[in-house]
This record gives sequence, structure tokens and C-alpha cells, in this order.
Amino acid sequence: MRFPKWGRAAAGRALIALLLVGALVTAGWIFARKPQQPVRPLAAPTEVPGGNAATAAGPSVLQGTAPVQAEAPRDQGASALQTWATGLSGPLDIPERALAGYATAELTLRKEQPGCHLSWVTLAGIGKASSDHGRFGGDSLASDGTVRKALGAVPLQGAAGQPASERRSGPMQLTSQEWQRGQGNIQDVDDASIAAGRVLCASGNLQSGLTWWNAIAKYRNSDLFRQQVLGNAQLYAALSLAPQTAGNPSVRAVRFALDQIGLPYVWGGNGPDAGAAGFDCSGLTKAAYDSAGISLPRTADSQFRTEPRVQGEPAMGDLVFYGSPATFIHHVGLYLGNGLMINAPTQGMAVQIATYHVPGDDYTGAGRPAVQ
Repeated sequence: MRFPKWGRAAAGRALIALLLVGALVTAGWIFARKPQQPVRPLAAPTEVPGGNAATAAGPSVLQGTAPVQAEAPRDQGASALQTWATGLSGPLDIPERALAGYATAELTLRKEQPGCHLSWVTLAGIGKASSDHGRFGGDSLASDGTVRKALGAVPLQGAAGQPASERRSGPMQLTSQEWQRGQGNIQDVDDASIAAGRVLCASGNLQSGLTWWNAIAKYRNSDLFRQQVLGNAQLYAALSLAPQTAGNPSVRAVRFALDQIGLPYVWGGNGPDAGAAGFDCSGLTKAAYDSAGISLPRTADSQFRTEPRVQGEPAMGDLVFYGSPATFIHHVGLYLGNGLMINAPTQGMAVQIATYHVPGDDYTGAGRPAVQ
């Protein structure tokens, strides 16, 4: 999915995100603070024949994980790095200067802290969740790979009355304390990415799922932020290995769904573009594929019975279903990869990432929408 830009309007999206973060942290329902301890989903209304209420809820377990290994940049000089960034910028929808900055930070941390195993996709996920890769700043992005310029001055963000030391600035939205690990210009994507990498590597080996989770949590104590970083980092990693798939309907659908993380579950909801505050499970999958030019039936059960079945493990963009094939399918999500899906689980929860299949659930298989 060549997805809709990061927000419908940057300021509005930021306000919505701040409100959702407060609500989600208060409720504590996105997932367990310790991701290795699964959260039992609350029983709440979900899709049933005729629009009645049922007590089956969608999966809401998110186990500690890290993005898959991505196509790594090679330390062969500025020209080779720029060529690498130019080739991936379009498929990933990341400005070349930002992508080169994330890669520069990975190469720098390889030398400084080789045991950290920092990947540029983690920094790209943070850059996306923090400032849409510098686009929130409004300045034009530097395209000259030989002259380092600031990547769009991004203003401080923080709640009213928040101490200045806790407010964030620059494309990676660093606090003044975090910036003490950096040098140069906090608005420069190279300098900011290196500082962010050092903050993350202070937590240890980022190849470990639990360590990765803890590092992102220390960087920003927000479940919403952590989910946005994980989802986009996973997408970037997958596309770096297969950039030719970026225009596929399945990828476009996943991009759309990632942009909805944090919106509330609304029974019968088809999303803000249709006048609802959020989505129910099949409203999300249908809207995601609508954005990619493929029309799906409206309910989880009808999607299960009409879309071609997948043999074996699902792939990115596949529909993953829960329930009984013989009677009724009560839930559907959109497979992201790496054992993860994006879904709208149930009342009181938000659109979120979850582990798609855990012991004891009623996962019943996957479907792959046909290109029409």
C-alpha cells in the first residue's frame, strides 16, 4: 500500500495520538507491560450474524519480539551509502536523507558497540513514529548527499507544564538528556540518529526481543509509540529484502492498517473516512484493502468464506481468521509478518499489533485476497 501520509493532518494526528496514549495507558489494555506475560482479552461485543452481540473477543496477546533482520547497508563510503538509500527510498517511502541518516547511525554503532546489533530499521521505526521522518517540520528535505543539512527543523513536543528537560526535539524527538549522547545539530538526521542509537544500545543486545522492547520503552514510555515503531520497522525490514513488492495490494493494505494503530475499536465502525471514530475487526481489513483497490465483503465470516484459502503459514497482507469454519468466524486480522498481525480486537481496546497465533486461541487459517 502506498499508504496515506502519516496523518490526515499532522497537527490533528498528533493531537489524536496524545489523547489515545493517555486513554490506552490508563486502561492498560493494549498489552501487558511485560510482553512475555500475555493479557487475557476482555469479553465484549464482536461481529455476529445479523449484527447481534457475542462474547468472543479477538486476540490481544503481544509477545516480546524485535523486527526481522533487514538488508544491511555496507560500510563502503558515502557514495555507496547514497546509492543504497536511493534504491530503497521509494519502496520504503522514506526520504533519502533520512534513510541515509539511519544507515549512518547503524554503521557508526557497529564500530562503537558491535554487541548492540542496532539495525537501521529500528531507527526508521522511531523516525516514523516521532516525526514522519522529519516531515512534520515543514522544511524541505535536503537531497544533496555531499552536504549535510538539517532534515527539517522539528519543534519541541511535550505536554503543557512539562519540564523542558523532558520535552523532545528534532527528527528523532530526543530529550535534552538523551541528546547528551550526541554531538552536532539535534535537527540533523545523521547526528540525531547516532544519538538515538546510543540511547537504545545502552539497553544491551537489540537482537533479543525482550531487550528490544525494553529499549524502545525506555526511549519513550508509550505503548502506542512502541507499537508504531515495531509495526513500521517490521514493514521496512521486509521491504528492504523485497523492494519490488512495495506496490502490491497486500503491502499497501498493511501500510494503511499500520496508520490506524491507536484508533479505538468501534463495533460496526468503518473508520474516520466513513464517519466513525475507529474500526471493528473486519471494518479494518476491508478499509485496508479498499485503499489498495480490492473490495472485500464486510464481515469476518463472509471474508473467510469468499477469499482464497492459504496453505501453510500466512504472508504479509493475508487475512488471519478466528472461530469455527463449520459454524461462524468471529474475528479477522491482517498479517504483518514475523508472527504478528494488525487487528481491532474488541470493545475497550485500540487498533493494535498482536501475536497472531498463541496456544489456546481459535485461529482457523488464513485467506489471501485475490487481485481483481
